[in-house]
Amino acid sequence: MGNPGSEAVEHLPEQSRLSFCFKPLIFLARLLARLFLSLFSEAWHSREAHVPSALLTVASSNMKRNYHVFLSFRGTDVRQGFLSHLYAALDQKGIFTFVDSEELRKGEQISPALMRAIEESHVAIIVFSEHYASSRWCLEELLKIMECKEKNGLMVFPVFYKVEPREVRGGRESYKRAMNNHESNFGKDSEKVKRWKRALLDAGNLSGWHFNDRDDEAELIQSIVNELSICLRPRSLYVAKYPVGIESQVQKLISLSEPAGSDVLMIGLWGPGGIGKTTIAKALYNAIENQFQGCIFLAKVREKSNQSGGLVDLQRQLLSEILPYKELMVYSVHRGISLIQERLCCKKVLLVLDDVDKMDQLNALAGKGDWFGEGSRIIVTSRDQHLLTSHGINCVYEVKTLEYDDALNLFGQHAFPNSKVEIRWDLIDRALHYANGLPLALEVLGSFLCGRNEAAWESALRRLSKSPDQTINQVLKISFDGLDSNEREIFLDIACFFKGERIEYVQEVLDGCGFDTTIGIEILIERSLIKKEYDGTLQMHDLIQLMGKNIVNQEWPDDPGKRSRLWLFEDVQNVFYEDTGTNAVKAIVLNLPAPEEMIISPGAFTNMKRLRILILFNVHISSQGPIPLPNELGWLEWPNPPDLEFVPGAKKLVRLHFENSSIKLGGNCQNFICLKSIKIVDCKYLASVLDFSSAPLLESLYILRCKRLVEVHLYVGDLDKLKHLTVSECSKLRIFPNTLKTKSLQMLDLSNCFKLEKCPDILGKMEHLEYFDLRGTAIKEVPASIENLVSVKIINLGYCKNLTRLPSNIRKLKNLETLYLGSCSNLAMFPKYLEDSIDPDGDLGFPNLRWLDLNGCNLSEAEFLENASSCPKLTHLNLSNNKFTHLPTCFNKYDHWKDLFVYSCKQSKGVSEDDASSPKEVRILANGSEMPEWILHREEDSISFMVPPDLDDKCLGLALCFILGRYKKRRFGMPFEVIIFVNGERQYWSNCNFSPMEADHVRLLYIPTKNKRGEEEPLQNQTLLYIPTKNKRGEEEPLQNDWSHVQVCLRTPRGSIKKRGFRFICEQQEDDLRIRFPTLSADGNELEFQGRILERRQFSEEYEDEDTQDEIVSSDDESTGSTDATS
Repeated sequence: MGNPGSEAVEHLPEQSRLSFCFKPLIFLARLLARLFLSLFSEAWHSREAHVPSALLTVASSNMKRNYHVFLSFRGTDVRQGFLSHLYAALDQKGIFTFVDSEELRKGEQISPALMRAIEESHVAIIVFSEHYASSRWCLEELLKIMECKEKNGLMVFPVFYKVEPREVRGGRESYKRAMNNHESNFGKDSEKVKRWKRALLDAGNLSGWHFNDRDDEAELIQSIVNELSICLRPRSLYVAKYPVGIESQVQKLISLSEPAGSDVLMIGLWGPGGIGKTTIAKALYNAIENQFQGCIFLAKVREKSNQSGGLVDLQRQLLSEILPYKELMVYSVHRGISLIQERLCCKKVLLVLDDVDKMDQLNALAGKGDWFGEGSRIIVTSRDQHLLTSHGINCVYEVKTLEYDDALNLFGQHAFPNSKVEIRWDLIDRALHYANGLPLALEVLGSFLCGRNEAAWESALRRLSKSPDQTINQVLKISFDGLDSNEREIFLDIACFFKGERIEYVQEVLDGCGFDTTIGIEILIERSLIKKEYDGTLQMHDLIQLMGKNIVNQEWPDDPGKRSRLWLFEDVQNVFYEDTGTNAVKAIVLNLPAPEEMIISPGAFTNMKRLRILILFNVHISSQGPIPLPNELGWLEWPNPPDLEFVPGAKKLVRLHFENSSIKLGGNCQNFICLKSIKIVDCKYLASVLDFSSAPLLESLYILRCKRLVEVHLYVGDLDKLKHLTVSECSKLRIFPNTLKTKSLQMLDLSNCFKLEKCPDILGKMEHLEYFDLRGTAIKEVPASIENLVSVKIINLGYCKNLTRLPSNIRKLKNLETLYLGSCSNLAMFPKYLEDSIDPDGDLGFPNLRWLDLNGCNLSEAEFLENASSCPKLTHLNLSNNKFTHLPTCFNKYDHWKDLFVYSCKQSKGVSEDDASSPKEVRILANGSEMPEWILHREEDSISFMVPPDLDDKCLGLALCFILGRYKKRRFGMPFEVIIFVNGERQYWSNCNFSPMEADHVRLLYIPTKNKRGEEEPLQNQTLLYIPTKNKRGEEEPLQNDWSHVQVCLRTPRGSIKKRGFRFICEQQEDDLRIRFPTLSADGNELEFQGRILERRQFSEEYEDEDTQDEIVSSDDESTGSTDATS
């Protein structure tokens, strides 16, 4: 393909090209790719090379057609009368007709010229007159015409002028006498004469016109002209000047339609204005129109349906083009529907309805598939996805913007058709970025910039960044004009403020302003005005956003204070300082990349009585006095605000967000009847949160780092709608509601309020609360009412250093998954497992607990783990830095450990069958310097062993054990990485960081295995270790060479591991010990087993961390170099 950019770079001045070479490498790579593309085209200005044959706007045959009609006649019979009248009538209709006396040049041979003219015609009319057959020239013409009919698709119509068709077909009367004369001249068995006779027979059987002396010649001529006008109506449509990227999309659509076969199929093309829906529909029409009995492309359905004739005219056009010989009268839409159903139900048609925007258009023109015959295809283009799907069009094809290369190609075709203007690449890229793959914008902008110099490009692009091109804008604005009021307001807010924001945030803001945002956003997506990205954000095409902003700017071009929305710093600054805001202003949003200073008049909002959104980020505002805010304000986010106040009366405020404010939330909190969310951060003067009884709808209260906050009003605990309650890092908070009654609460976070001594009582069951965080508080106990947190999943009580006990009924929390109690240094006992004496089936255990952190507590025993049913799903257990002097009994005994961590799910009440059958990984850290007795010690620096091939479906998992030395000092967490290779392939990987440890600790890691007969690929789930113990041939008898080599590699700071060991866990204990160990080869560099050298992975086992070097204290003077973990 040709490439405009290659030519532009080639003609850069020397200085520009030099500087261009020092662009980033990625830019250079893109340039080289573009230059490479140009090698595939002989010339940038070649046209047909870019136009696929299926899309060329010519007749169905690729043969060159210079004439509409070729007239074959006997001059002496008809030239001066009928023929001259027919020729004149055709010429008057613009039908270009070949007649030998008009077209042949002097000195040219008649026969070759006639043959060429026949080949270059669309239609041939044969005027059979009395002496036609007596002319050899006429018969040769006839022979050539019938040949072209068969080979080239030439349309042929006979006119029987004062002769009977049977004379021509059967060789009677004058035709018989003529053929007899020819036989006399050429011989009775002459092949030439036989071919003439055959041609006369075939032509005489064709449908045409019959004229005799009693007929009106003028009527005959008019009938011929009318018929030819229909036949010569162009079936192929003009697609585009440069149909770039069209062919591939047409092929996709053809592929989509093929499975339908003989069924009627409706296809929708959906996308925004200017995306190329109509162009693709035309190209598809051209590619498949020859497969149908009738075809029509109804363009501009939206526009025409709003004209005087409306849908009736469109129905009339549809019927007349598919049934051109029928005089069907359409007086009403209902009559038109009946006619379409009746007349087209048995006809295979291709119908394209372009630019449909209302359901009544579809109902009138293509209500159902059974209106049309088998194999019909109905193609509908629309900007509204919901319109298509609600009409039952299940095959909806989304037309997307062009990829970069196609966009560059299309833009270049228009911008550089034949000029060699020197244009810098950065200007070309800016133009492409502006169009952002929208074909309409690429065509309009490319044509506009064509032939202009760099200065003009600079100026034009600068202007377009502020105000859109009107041609593009008018096309895009059609979608906006079709919206209702609710969707228009939502669209303008998103275009001006919220592009790129998360959809949940946008919904919350606009719902708070009284809009029906959920359905509004859905409609905007269906109309191709916005998109929901995979990351949950709302996006829109840059030109659609510019169109929305332009609508607002045009409300009052010269006075921003009279516009509905303000988003530019200069406009807001002018309105605030000059106090020029009016009732027209509905929303002000500034989210600046860097802080800016601004002066605001105390009366800046006095006249903005309809202001509903005020969001000011990174704006430092100074004012001479308090600033009253309007009561219509629905959403307020203003970090670092000046002194604000609300005028008396009911407020519509839904969201209140302050940071670094002097707000005190005293009398200011009255009459907030709509308030749903409060967020206050770093407000140094906030000492108390008062009565919120006047805000009954409050759902979220978030207070963070308010250093002087002492009290939260008791009424907060009674708010029925409250879902999220966070009062965190408020170091002086002492007074908090003693009881919580709110049934809607989902999250309670009072973390790091160091002086809060009492945990609130929970009155009544809370069915929605899942997160409970009181870490870093001064609470001494947890109330027994905690059992009412029936849905809680996470409880964090870490660093509660005054906490001495937990209530036993904490074990009633059946949904608890995570319990953090780390650094509760006065917690000496954890509640033991008990059975409910009232309900024997109601165990007081943690059936769903997965993570239990008791690091740094004051525990001296772990009786709560003695029952295997106590925590059947436990996978992470941290008992480090407690008072244990040795491992708890539950770890030391093999059978108990296996019951607790391998089989516990299967033995527990209330655990589902799926959970019971799912293997789990277990990680345990506890005080101790000795490994459990059932662990196999390895004195060597490696863990490497062989698994026999007959343990398929018998092995359960692999237990690893390490003794970690204590630290002398600590700056970072100790990294600990485990990688397991099986037969040289990595099958498992995990890493973690350990917090400071004052004594030696035991690290236990259990990794379940997953084996399936016949599987050769390792499982993707990293928590399941795959060991292919069955030989790959699936033989029942084990083979020596099918033992599996398991290699455990560790990566830790030097000297951190003092001992290591493992246990291969099988269903039967005796199978655990059937493993074997490889031996060193004779040279001591390799491992071998049964005479086979094993594949062994080399692994860097030490972290190069200068902060951890020489910080490990070895209690037995063991050399740090000899204790490195290797494999």
